[in-house]
Amino acid sequence: MNRRTFIRNTAGGLTLLPLLSSCRTKGEAYYGSAEDFEAMPKVDAHYHYDTFNEPCLQYAASVNMHLLSINVDAGEDLDKQLAIGEAFKKKYPGSFDFLGSFSVAGFGSATFAGDVIARVKRCMEAGARGIKIWKNIGMGLLDADGKYVMADHPAFDPVYAYLEKEGIPMVAHLGEPRNCWLPYDRITMGGDLNYYTQHPEYHMYQHPEAPTYEEQMAARDHILDKFPRLTFVGAHIGSMEWSLEEVARRFEKYPNFHIDLAARIGHVQLHTMRDHQKVRDFFIRYQDRILYGSDGTVNDRNTQNAEERCRAMYNHWLQQWKFLATGEMLMPVDKIIIPNPPDEVKGLRLPKKVVDKLYLENFKRIFG
Repeated sequence: MNRRTFIRNTAGGLTLLPLLSSCRTKGEAYYGSAEDFEAMPKVDAHYHYDTFNEPCLQYAASVNMHLLSINVDAGEDLDKQLAIGEAFKKKYPGSFDFLGSFSVAGFGSATFAGDVIARVKRCMEAGARGIKIWKNIGMGLLDADGKYVMADHPAFDPVYAYLEKEGIPMVAHLGEPRNCWLPYDRITMGGDLNYYTQHPEYHMYQHPEAPTYEEQMAARDHILDKFPRLTFVGAHIGSMEWSLEEVARRFEKYPNFHIDLAARIGHVQLHTMRDHQKVRDFFIRYQDRILYGSDGTVNDRNTQNAEERCRAMYNHWLQQWKFLATGEMLMPVDKIIIPNPPDEVKGLRLPKKVVDKLYLENFKRIFG
């Protein structure tokens, strides 16, 4: 193949993206080049498209990247998020989907469950593919007595029962990486260290009064026990990024449990540096239970230069795809903070059929 330049139009002008090339044998069951990445239909199943600005959405579609934009009860206007999702779902039905969410501000009221279910119905009528719950449940929400409200609190049971009955998938970001409960000098990933430095309110090491990591995971598992037919996606490797064995144990116990990789591929690369074959075997064994997601964000601030933002999106997606689909030696996607970390990590070179499941087929099956 000849090296060529990939050109896309954005509102800010032309974006020039160099495409890598490599030779591959016709019929080979593996992907190999950035041209393969561009051509394959794929979904980023954990994205946050929080603006009415369209160029980055148009650009994603131009490289065959379908976005699942996730509404989240994290301080941003939920009605605005829903309006963005509803508008783009109608305008770009073949390249955009979204998940709705609900506020927990009314927790404790007599009408809380009914109000939440009404919100869920509104989201689904607007075209949502499912519902997202966030870590504020378990890490921020307090009851009338000042006690932390966990995700398995009985007040949420009618909501989960409704989702289960109606076949509505739920994506749950519950808890945090285990790094969240470690002092700064023991955190293993640069992204985690940066986040908890900027958001000490979510650095649970500094909040011993809050629920423990084990209590967060137990609450999540209790939901899975109580609602075995609820389609459940644990965001961010289900907050079990530190142990693939823990993830595998949940896969074996809960047939309705899935994970996405959003913002945790750096953690996967750390495992890969330690035991490449073990990680590759994990992905192949559980290929039907894993979704690709980046946790990327497009908002009013970072789309002021649409060309620059589109280039960053592409490079981020391509770097992560290379790790999953090829055997190249790559720079880690996140700074790994361990003694004498390797400069590079070898890609997993997953078979094409596995990559297709991570990027498309599992999304179609889970979210319909």
